[in-house]
Amino acid sequence: MDLRTKKTEKTITDAFLSLRARKPLEKITVRELCTQAQINRSTFYDHYRDVYDLADRLEDAAVQEILDSIAHPETLLHDTARFTRELFAAFAPREELLNVLFSGSRRGLMSAKIAAALQELVYARYPQYRDDLEFRIALSFRIYGGYYAYAENRRYGEDRVIEAIGRRLRAVDEALHREDAA
Repeated sequence: MDLRTKKTEKTITDAFLSLRARKPLEKITVRELCTQAQINRSTFYDHYRDVYDLADRLEDAAVQEILDSIAHPETLLHDTARFTRELFAAFAPREELLNVLFSGSRRGLMSAKIAAALQELVYARYPQYRDDLEFRIALSFRIYGGYYAYAENRRYGEDRVIEAIGRRLRAVDEALHREDAA
């Protein structure tokens, strides 16, 4: 990507985030975005189909950035406490951006996008589990359960909550291993 294209996309992104911080996605128009970014509508359409396409790409990039910053994603399967700490540590420096991107009607999309990306990461490394219903359920439970437990309880102190989630997920893992052995 050439420098001019990068600059234009950054200008559009900055304008979008500025607008998005103040209003719901559904209320942002291409015209308003172009005015804020000081670009022509045709320039916007050279890069994006509409504001939803822009929002999706920014959300996906934020999710990928979170996953890329997790040093040991494989721990999701065997050391859920460690994975939980790494995942939520990856969220922390991006919290403001995530709150803007995934606000309003988009709030529920963050957990779904994180879950889908994590599942694909796991299935890329362990393709034999892709069609294993029990494994898929356990993986979904780890991801969604950990995420929602964290979101609902973080006011009690992030470190305490992360440790508690890790203990609970470890207990679930142990129960699953006992069940598998039986």
